[in-house]
Amino acid sequence: MGVVSAAMSVPSLEIPYRFFIEETMPKPKYHILVCTNSRPPGHPKPSCGSAGAAQLLMAFNMGLMQRAVPPGEVLVSATGCLGPCEQGPTVVVYPDNTWYSKVTEADVVTILEEHVAKGTPAAKLNPDSVWK
Repeated sequence: MGVVSAAMSVPSLEIPYRFFIEETMPKPKYHILVCTNSRPPGHPKPSCGSAGAAQLLMAFNMGLMQRAVPPGEVLVSATGCLGPCEQGPTVVVYPDNTWYSKVTEADVVTILEEHVAKGTPAAKLNPDSVWK
């Protein structure tokens, strides 16, 4: 038991080349980038990862599922450092290029309901304040 035979047959995992050229991902209406950069404990500079970014990533994905947003319409991606570490967690919504700082799980609901569903940045979250 636990021994693998060299003569063991493995099913082919070949994927036809046409799959890659005929089956394409739909272009998303929105792309939400969530900084999840982390630094070692005791590092003098803060990070979005230590400020709860992983929970935000999950909240965005769960929120989209709960709202029955079709797969591919909104893409949520974790990123490395986006820059404004002291104001993290940072979230950027494209194609609008709208930056949200100090985002909380409660803010995720606002971003999904106002920015994604209605198409206007969530004014009460003071978008783009990182640049002012």
